[in-house]
Amino acid sequence: MAVSESLAKPVNALFIPVVSVIGVGLIGGSFARALKNGGHVGRVLGVGRDQASLEKALHLGLIDRIATLQEAASESDLILIATPASVLGRMCAQMKPLLKPGAIITDACSTKVQVIEAAREALGGCIGQFVPGHPIAGSDESGPAAADPLLFWNRNVILTPLPDNKPADIERARQCWQACGALVREIAALEHDRIFAAVSHFPHYLSALYMSIASQSDSAGIALDLAGTGFRDFTRIAGGSPEMWRDIFISNKEAMLHEIDVFLLGLQRTRKMIENSDADGLHAWLDQAAMARKQWGENK
Repeated sequence: MAVSESLAKPVNALFIPVVSVIGVGLIGGSFARALKNGGHVGRVLGVGRDQASLEKALHLGLIDRIATLQEAASESDLILIATPASVLGRMCAQMKPLLKPGAIITDACSTKVQVIEAAREALGGCIGQFVPGHPIAGSDESGPAAADPLLFWNRNVILTPLPDNKPADIERARQCWQACGALVREIAALEHDRIFAAVSHFPHYLSALYMSIASQSDSAGIALDLAGTGFRDFTRIAGGSPEMWRDIFISNKEAMLHEIDVFLLGLQRTRKMIENSDADGLHAWLDQAAMARKQWGENK
């Protein structure tokens, strides 16, 4: 796997006169807060569909002004789209006629291939102004109140640059995330989607599926009352945004179906071990999994 990276470090020379954040929740709000705290931005405009969230972001100082999508397009030097993937294309289409020459659009969507296709269709000849991105950071909390300027500190941010992008625009997107304290990596879009289907999207699918089944069983009441920390930790991510994860599963459909098929084979194999009381097989399987988890944990 060919991956380029640059270590997280302050980018003191970075200054962007006007940044717009579309979606001022955890990710967008944290991005705005980090850039403002570091003195890397003149003004931050906030765009969104939830007026209460926008007013909260304004009250908290995450943004300097509530703006329309059209105002963001015409005034901004950099625009971060931090919304569900399904609306990115529509937003890009509305902004295209008003984009400032040289302005950069980037995003925080968890899938890249379909997002890039939607952006390319919407932006047409302006596609070079779109530098796709994906911050690998999150929290159990959401909304502007959850914004944390250190959310991205020493966290990975993936860029999946396009052949159409100018090197200077890729570098500017990189600098923005570095200014937030992130470790920035570049990966091809298709490889990105395969990787994150395995380590992010499919685990969420499993957690949500298990929580759904457990909560609807005949003994759900007493079972959930007696559930311990293992159940809590395993199902924690099932509490994520249904809208966001719905879009992720659909936009990364092929990779998700592959992970489900691989999992079904593993499920069938280990089911036979239990059915046959295969103690040696179960022990070897559990030992391999335990060792892999410990080794991964030691490297984190």
